[in-house]
Amino acid sequence: MGKPIALIVAASGLLQPLRPVLHHHGLDLVDAGYAEADDRLCSRRPALAIVACDADRPLDGLEAVRRMRESDSHVPIVVVAESSSEDLAIAAIKAGVTDYFKVPFDARALAASMCERVESRPIGPEPASALAPAIVGLSQAMRDLRRYIEKIAATETSVLITGETGTGKDLVAQMLHRQSPRRHKPFVSINCAAIPDSLLESELFGCERGAFTGAEFARPGHLSAAGGGTVLLDEIGEMTPYAQVKILRALDTREIYRLGSTRKVPLDLRVIAATNQDLDGLIAAGKFRRDLYYRLNVSRVRLPPLRERREDIPALLDYYLADLNHRFQRTVQGFSNEARQLLVEHDWPGNVREVKNLLEGMFAELPNRLVTVLDAPPALRARLARRSIESHDERDRLVFALSATNWNVSQAARRLRWSRMTVYRKLAKHHLTRG
Repeated sequence: MGKPIALIVAASGLLQPLRPVLHHHGLDLVDAGYAEADDRLCSRRPALAIVACDADRPLDGLEAVRRMRESDSHVPIVVVAESSSEDLAIAAIKAGVTDYFKVPFDARALAASMCERVESRPIGPEPASALAPAIVGLSQAMRDLRRYIEKIAATETSVLITGETGTGKDLVAQMLHRQSPRRHKPFVSINCAAIPDSLLESELFGCERGAFTGAEFARPGHLSAAGGGTVLLDEIGEMTPYAQVKILRALDTREIYRLGSTRKVPLDLRVIAATNQDLDGLIAAGKFRRDLYYRLNVSRVRLPPLRERREDIPALLDYYLADLNHRFQRTVQGFSNEARQLLVEHDWPGNVREVKNLLEGMFAELPNRLVTVLDAPPALRARLARRSIESHDERDRLVFALSATNWNVSQAARRLRWSRMTVYRKLAKHHLTRG
């Protein structure tokens, strides 16, 4: 497979400082003028498109964006504006850009951000489901998470992964294993909530033939099966006190005894633990051992709920739609603007797992066209009836934040705890411009 391609759409030298840095990051560059941008997009299938909005021709750049977005609903399109304004930013959002930057810009920082979009892009030459699962999202939280995973994956430290149900704790554990020196050895996941105390030792440590009634064969336990690899202790907050004692001793001594045997079996494995519970609260209540907590909590990964990174929802929708298209051999094209907005504004209490399950539930009834609001479950469609009231409150909050910061979008975003792109989207939604 060749290098990924970045399509440079410009009528001047505005993007010239980006070119050597993009080359340095391993991207091949293809140039196009405004008029031919959509043709080049279709013929070269770039991983990223960068469009310059020159000060004297900003509308030509936006028109090129609109045509490219009609040709490809997934490719990341980044606009760099020479002379920026709120009106231009809002128009760019409406045209379908992935991100928006204004001059002056740091060429190296901007190129690094663009290359990260290429690396994390869920849609590519291969179907999404044919690839290893990925942490999808371009929010700062997800960027920091990917960097941290890469950093600690190379170590041997124990890792504690925390987060609400459905945030992807098992996926992070698998990524830590795949990027570690143990990646060629087994990855074993153990659901700690599913093993009763009566079966704990035989399930975790194994047993010898005749160790108990029904033990007709000797067999290794889950910990031995991970030999040389990684074990995920999932739902550790559900472990009984008896199980906690047994696990702690095994981790401390790095050895176990199979049930019915007096021979030591050495353990060579890395331990990752995951929970959706508040372990500090469980420790305070005397329900979780503090020494086991310290043993597991060497490196810590916290997965934010989806409501804290709403800017990642569009990418997740596209990722799972592509995955479903591949799995079911379909060609559903994407989402209508109204349907996408409805899904982005949903609270997603079940997080990423809820996104995946909701789309899969809708998919069986979808024809090969855009997903519309009518395809959404009734509970989501009911939000439309409440939107006018909610929208009024949201508009007031946005106006107040912008007024308090003299229309500084970045400062307003921090006040509202939104991303900068979310502020631009809300400006477009409420038709707000600086008077």
